[in-house]
Amino acid sequence: METSIHRKSYRAPAVRRVWIPKPGKEEKRPIGVPTVADRALQRSVATVLGAIYEEDFLNCSFGGRPGRGQHNARTTMSEIIMGRRINWVFEADLKNFFGSLDHGWLLRFVEHRVGDPRILSLIRKWLKAGVMEGSTYEESEVGTPQGGSISVLLSNLYLHYVLDLWFEKAIKPRLEGECYLIRYIDDFIVCFEHKNDAERFIKVLEKRLAKFSLSLEPSKTRLIEFGRYALRNAKAENRKPETLYFLGFTHYCTTNRKGNFQVGRKTEKSRLKRSINKLQNLMREIRHWKIEDQTARINLTLKGHYNYYGMGGNYQSLVKIYNMVKWFFRKMLSSRSWKGYVTWELFDKIMKKYPILRPYIKIPYAEFKKYVML
Repeated sequence: METSIHRKSYRAPAVRRVWIPKPGKEEKRPIGVPTVADRALQRSVATVLGAIYEEDFLNCSFGGRPGRGQHNARTTMSEIIMGRRINWVFEADLKNFFGSLDHGWLLRFVEHRVGDPRILSLIRKWLKAGVMEGSTYEESEVGTPQGGSISVLLSNLYLHYVLDLWFEKAIKPRLEGECYLIRYIDDFIVCFEHKNDAERFIKVLEKRLAKFSLSLEPSKTRLIEFGRYALRNAKAENRKPETLYFLGFTHYCTTNRKGNFQVGRKTEKSRLKRSINKLQNLMREIRHWKIEDQTARINLTLKGHYNYYGMGGNYQSLVKIYNMVKWFFRKMLSSRSWKGYVTWELFDKIMKKYPILRPYIKIPYAEFKKYVML
């Protein structure tokens, strides 16, 4: 392989396409699975390129970067809305983003910083490798398959030039008030001080995206009034303030115990339902295991859920998951009992011996500042 890479004769194998369900939807998402050798090569190239582009990527970008993640994106968003003059938020999502990337533009973007012809040759061949679904081969004229190590880096690179730099250099200087972009891969929100600035931005954004073969997903794109004055205006008009959906959370306007404005958060309804279904299916599958092994497996899943959704202000959503697990776990134990049921008294004894992991907050309000990146 090493010789073929240096000679630029490496032939990238087609990726195998598999379909996974989309949360809360009947449709499925295509995932590309590279071969083992190709996956290792992609990871090596992505590591090298990541070190290069990490110097270029802006603070507004959070996805697929070392030391940055969804917690950083959400806490940064909250800090901006609570601490800056923000009154309007544009919530956006790109339609079929990974499947729409223009290969020509992407290669031009890479060539801005990378001069090694071997790297450029590899990226070009990965983009054109094609997809195998069963015994059927499909050529790749646009897009990059989700699943490969190189895909996240290339998608970040694409939006770095298409959106991030454009917003920073061309948009912000032309607006009257404050404005901030927060992007996690293809999900992004833009915070504005003035509504007219937001409306002007949306008009030029659609043209900008169309130039690079991208478009907005209408069902996930909207402009809402959100911030301290949105809360005041909603109270004056005797209505509920609008809520913001970002990275699995519903964000809403509220006040703390001292009466000061803050951004509240709770697990998004569709995500909560998805987590409940996932845990229920798990408990059905493992109900004939030893109780000790069952609780260990359930707790592993709960730990992942708490680590992601365990942010300050979201404790009640975690309690809902915990109570559901206990109720359904007893139901599954009852379904395998000769008597047909397990009493609550007996279940409490089981829980004392093999406890279900109780909810905890991974990131309390006091630690939010550690995750803010401005």
